[in-house]
This record gives sequence, structure tokens and C-alpha cells, in this order.
Amino acid sequence: MLLGGHGAVIWAEQWVASGLVSLLVATVPLWMALIGWIRDGSKPNARVAGGLALGFAGVALLIGRIETSGENSSVLVGAIVVVVGAFLWANGSLYSRSAHFPLSQLLATAMEMIAGGALLLLTSLALGEYATIRFDQVSERSMFSWLYLVIFGSLIAFTSYIWLLKATTPTRVSTYAYVNPIVALFLGWALANEQLTIQNIAAATVILTSVVIITASQTQDKTKQTKPS
Repeated sequence: MLLGGHGAVIWAEQWVASGLVSLLVATVPLWMALIGWIRDGSKPNARVAGGLALGFAGVALLIGRIETSGENSSVLVGAIVVVVGAFLWANGSLYSRSAHFPLSQLLATAMEMIAGGALLLLTSLALGEYATIRFDQVSERSMFSWLYLVIFGSLIAFTSYIWLLKATTPTRVSTYAYVNPIVALFLGWALANEQLTIQNIAAATVILTSVVIITASQTQDKTKQTKPS
């Protein structure tokens, strides 16, 4: 989850706009539904199958726009890496539901963080990124952003995410994907001067609609299964 999912996002955002990255990360619920279907061996109903097709059509729309817009090839490669990272995050999330964790939720989260951080550090060393570190160029804004991610993005958000994966269904947990892309698109436009194009808005609408269709359908199926006959 951390090496593949976060690593992909961090690496790709050197070239890919944060709003576009957030839309591609929103495919996590689609991957969860697809992986769950393959693992369980049960065919999805028509609405779930239609939602999957619609969602990946939205991804194709985004990738196609990048390819035809004449942008740097690094942007296209970065976008594809983010999609792969979303798949790895979804796969790790599903695995964590059956993995053996310590009873302490904080300890379990710390173990994941340490393991993921160690793997990311080793990967960065292997890529020679240590040679580009310039501590004298770290600004107060950068330090504030880093602390914000440590406290809110990691300690609070990730701990809550891991707990929810145990406490409820992956379908409900993945509904965070409804909100993240919209917030990221707005913040990218407001704070980083990223372009908010018609294509991005259309792709966001398609992908989020597919997520709503899939999660609503799976929730209804769960409800039917739990009702007494």
C-alpha cells in the first residue's frame, strides 16, 4: 500500500497535476470491486459491471486527453504509474482485512508506517535521490506542509482508514473517493494555478458516477443478504 500506492503518487506528481492525480486515485473503489470479483469468483450484477466499464472509460478519457494534448511524455508515464499505484493500494486494502495485525490499532498502524517508510527510503536510495537533497532550500511552507501530512494525513487519516477496513466493508470505506477528487481539483486550481479543463470535469463526473453506481449496488446487495428470509 505505502510503497506502491503512495510511492506512485509522490513520484508521479513531479510531472502530473495534483487534480489529475486525484482523479486517477479515485479508481481505487473500481479496483476493489474488480479484485473482489476475481477473488470471490462470483459474477458482478449488471449495475456493478456497468459501473466498472464506465469508470475505466473515464480513466481512458483522462489518459487519452494527456496523449493527444501534446504534453511531455513524462506526464503520460506518470499518469499510468498512478493507475498502477491505485491498483496496488486497493489490493493491499483488501489483503489487510484478513491479515493478522496486533490487537493495538496504533501499533498495527505504526508497523505499517515503519515498514512502508523503510521500503520507500531504500527505493529512494537505490534511485540516487539522496544526491538531490538540499536542506538549505527547505522553506517554512515546506516544513508546515510536511508536518500537516505527518499529523493529519498519516497519524489521523491512515489510522482511521486501517481501523475502518476492519470495522466495515471495503465498499463503504472507499466512499472517501467521492470527496477527495473534488477537493483536490479545487485546491489545485486555487493554490497551485492548475488548469481546470472541461475534459477533467467530464472525466471526474464519469469516474465518480461509476463509483456511486458500484458502491450503491454493493450496499444494496449486502442489505439483501443480511435480511431474514
